[in-house]
Amino acid sequence: MTASTPASPGAAVSQSFAGLPPSLTPLALADLDGFGQDDLAEAFQVFAVSARAIAQRKTPLRQGIALSPALKAIGHAALTEEIKTSQQARRFFETHFRPYRVAGDSPDANAGFFTGYYEPFVEGSLNPSPVFTAPILGRPENLPVPAPERAAIEAGALAPHAKPIVWLRDPVEVFLIQVQGSARVRLEDGRVLRLVYAGRNGHPYISIGRILIETGEIAASDMSLANLKQWIRAHGQTPKELGGALMQRNKSYVFFALGADLDPAAGPIGGEGLPLTPLRSIAVDRAIWSYGMPVWIAAELPWQSSCPSPFRRLMIAQDTGSAIVGPGRADIFFGAGDDAGARAGDIRHRGDFIVLLPSQEEFGR
Repeated sequence: MTASTPASPGAAVSQSFAGLPPSLTPLALADLDGFGQDDLAEAFQVFAVSARAIAQRKTPLRQGIALSPALKAIGHAALTEEIKTSQQARRFFETHFRPYRVAGDSPDANAGFFTGYYEPFVEGSLNPSPVFTAPILGRPENLPVPAPERAAIEAGALAPHAKPIVWLRDPVEVFLIQVQGSARVRLEDGRVLRLVYAGRNGHPYISIGRILIETGEIAASDMSLANLKQWIRAHGQTPKELGGALMQRNKSYVFFALGADLDPAAGPIGGEGLPLTPLRSIAVDRAIWSYGMPVWIAAELPWQSSCPSPFRRLMIAQDTGSAIVGPGRADIFFGAGDDAGARAGDIRHRGDFIVLLPSQEEFGR
């Protein structure tokens, strides 16, 4: 999902919990500020969705680190228990997990770094027109390895193998949908299509927002999704113009498929192959944390308005992304539409990343 992923579907990452970072500080759930006030029953229901996929041996959309036997056993246990209240959910998590804080370079450092993502809702067409000129490409059946970079693909390097599946208004909308990893497209006749991640060209993801900050084009305090889009449109979107050239500096390119059977009320499909839940699903580094892992996030985030407020929530790792690298990185899914996008685009904050690992196993060092 978010920020595209570093490998195509089916490319497994063979790594176990032995590869966990050494900077894990063991805690107790009683140490987690706000844990008792969170809606843990809601968090459990999201965990149970992942548990069901574990029990059914569902193949993830994007393979990640192998689940430990202990986490598999907890997943099976979740399906046998009737959890309806936060108190019952708290007992479940207390019984099966122990929290570990990802430590920073110093005891007081916040090792967690959080961003946000969302499912865009845009206008589009099944056919090109003077209004809809920018194609979303489907994944070629035989995607070459290595695949061409973004600039070459946009110049037609994979034509006719990578065929357009829908057309949008301009290249920046296509680019940002590739970064988010999913979208809903409203056609001219009122129908709504769902775009589902189908693969990528395998080149590293480069943050163009970071480039604009580093070059002084946009101040870090002013960086937002809206300001990024405005800058690109103001500077032109063809490869010979500054906006288009900037987007092509991100050599990563994402392909999509149409998700015709997806429930309109459900969230987009994440790397685990399951619908995402707003403010409960996160994307993590899939080479470190397995899908289904609960993570407690404690930070001051502008998640309800433009003003930061306490964010103390139990999240479930259900997605991944090539920009989400490191033990303390998490991308918080905010939902669909412009409001979710505005909130998600404001999140670039540090805080505590506390992973709940199976209590049967010891991880702290």
